[in-house]
Amino acid sequence: MNGHLVRRFLSSLSSRAPDAADTAWAESQLLDGELQLWRRLSVSDRRHAITVARRFESMGSWTRDEIAGALLHDIGKLDSDLGTASRVLATVVGPRTARFGRYHDHERIGAQMLAGVGSSTVTVELVGGHGRAAAALGAADDI
Repeated sequence: MNGHLVRRFLSSLSSRAPDAADTAWAESQLLDGELQLWRRLSVSDRRHAITVARRFESMGSWTRDEIAGALLHDIGKLDSDLGTASRVLATVVGPRTARFGRYHDHERIGAQMLAGVGSSTVTVELVGGHGRAAAALGAADDI
């Protein structure tokens, strides 16, 4: 497991809610349908999303649609309905079960979820791993 994943795992063990100001900032970047999905994320996933989006924001001049994509980059993981321990196992063993497969396919699934709630093409593409900001998002997520 690489350093990024170890740090992500350790962060997921905390039940500390994101800072209120960061939460307000994040929510101000999202359309109504996106916000409803974002609020379904676990506390640790919301903290991670804000951390990644803030890093992403500092790396360039991005549109609201791209910042929303950064905030929602892991939204497709909701579909697998895996907890922390199961996510670790899925990462280690790969897509051996249907749920583990959905976890590994979270980018495509997340893009579909966002298209379904009316997100812009830019947001959908970024969550799907494409578009002008995809490399910057990947770098911002490598924490």
